[in-house]
Amino acid sequence: MLLSAGNFELFGRTSTIRCVAPASTYTENRPAVLLALFITGFGTFVNLYITQPLLPEFRQTFRASELMVSLTVSGPILAVALAAPILGVIADTLGRKRVIVTAMICLAIPTALAAMSQGLWQFIAWRFIQGFFIPGIIPVAIAYINEEFPTHAVGIPMSTYVTGTVVGGFAGRFFAGIISAHYDWRTAFVVLGFATFAAAVATWALLPRSTRFVRKKGAADSLRSLRKHIHNPRLLATYAVGFNVLFCLVAAFTYVNFYLADKPFYLGPAALGSIFAVYLIGAVITPVAGAVLDRIGYRRTLMCASLMIASGMLLTLVQNLSVIIAGLAIASSGVFVCQSASSSHIGKAAGEALSSAAGLYVSLYYLGGCMGSIAPGFFWHKTGWLGCVVLVLVMQAVTSFIANKYWMDS
Repeated sequence: MLLSAGNFELFGRTSTIRCVAPASTYTENRPAVLLALFITGFGTFVNLYITQPLLPEFRQTFRASELMVSLTVSGPILAVALAAPILGVIADTLGRKRVIVTAMICLAIPTALAAMSQGLWQFIAWRFIQGFFIPGIIPVAIAYINEEFPTHAVGIPMSTYVTGTVVGGFAGRFFAGIISAHYDWRTAFVVLGFATFAAAVATWALLPRSTRFVRKKGAADSLRSLRKHIHNPRLLATYAVGFNVLFCLVAAFTYVNFYLADKPFYLGPAALGSIFAVYLIGAVITPVAGAVLDRIGYRRTLMCASLMIASGMLLTLVQNLSVIIAGLAIASSGVFVCQSASSSHIGKAAGEALSSAAGLYVSLYYLGGCMGSIAPGFFWHKTGWLGCVVLVLVMQAVTSFIANKYWMDS
């Protein structure tokens, strides 16, 4: 039996009002639901960062600077940041599954069409359009998890979803590098566009409809909730942490490609794509982190993960490829644990209108990612990889301070 208020759960800081309801499909079909969440995360993130291992190739193909070709990373991330609050409000009105599946189908189209680009700016435009549809998936999936699972058991489904994003992020970069090395980057985009469409079909088939979703009466109702969110200090702290987390991930895994493509390493697209196999370690660690999160709480989990990121980035300063890869593995694993903690903290801090709360989170999260692909470029030209590492360390110190001051323990 699940406990719900009517057919949904009311979250409160000190107590929860519930009444007995029949067991739902989330209890009866838990493996299928977790698989659907994994596929949803995979299908989204297989697209988002696929240009990272191709950046040195784009630098030559388009005869552009590192900062210019990095816009193929920041373009879709900026679109995510701009569209997330809007689509979060829409999802609070229309529902969860419908918005997720529609957005995934729409995402597949510009992914494939980007292969037809005739120049760098046209390519960046297609990448921006890709990013516009992603907020129809990420914040809505976060809201779905926080609504449909009991508050004390959000860690495992959230970590399953995050694991899907981890594997998808690796697969997109890895196959983009491999396909580009054997064919070209255009073929990579066509293949991954079809992969995204297949993920959308699988999500439609496996993900149950919401049972605890409370439809907002209209956009005005959702906007009122939005105003409440921006006056909630715990949510604002969660948004700040999200900004810092993706800032550091994008900064590290964008400019490390230039670092490893130049002397003394001289790695090509296939090798650079393979570097992202370190993400798979995060795919193993993140589900375990979900159980740890449920046990020790949000704040302690985040502090440990932030320390992992800082330690890993310091290791990348050693001029040895094996040590650099180990450092990236530790740093990326820390990022995924941070992501699980901050995503789960949204439901605890918000309490209502979770799509719009998650939409704001995703907006700040990806605004951080956008800045993470641009700001380190100025440090790169002045001090190289060392400047990028120092910037990441500073951002982690800010993350730790904010979480320690404002986050709840559990």
